[in-house]
Amino acid sequence: MKYTVAIEIDLPRDRVVELLADPAHLPKWLRGMVLHEPLNGEHGQVGTRSRVVLESGGQKFEGTETITRHELVAPGTVHYEREIVAPGMWNAARERLTEPTPGTTHWESENEYRFTSLPMRLVGLLMPVTFRKQSLQHMHDFKAFAEHGKDVRETT
Repeated sequence: MKYTVAIEIDLPRDRVVELLADPAHLPKWLRGMVLHEPLNGEHGQVGTRSRVVLESGGQKFEGTETITRHELVAPGTVHYEREIVAPGMWNAARERLTEPTPGTTHWESENEYRFTSLPMRLVGLLMPVTFRKQSLQHMHDFKAFAEHGKDVRETT
């Protein structure tokens, strides 16, 4: 399953990249974040593997995230890619952050999921829109955090 979602953020790209890169901010905008700890390397750096624990609907999900790309590819464009492997699922996200006008960031997130267990394949078949909606929710939560300091833990 593949999909792409995008959002505009009223902040300069460098500030958006800075906020996204700081692990201390993750629980403020990423709903259900329980833990994000590097197993090796430094947060956000290529090759770093991290243990990720999320909680949703009363269930905890644990996986391993690997940063596969983080670079300035052209003036005004940052590419950030990660893979997450969890029981029954593999996910890759390719984030593109551009600054179409001074002080504005366009964030495009291309997501791909592969399901390796029967239960997860059924979830993928029956609820593909849910994955897209969740990705957009995370982006809107980040926008609210970045632009206005809203913390999702205070609203959920």
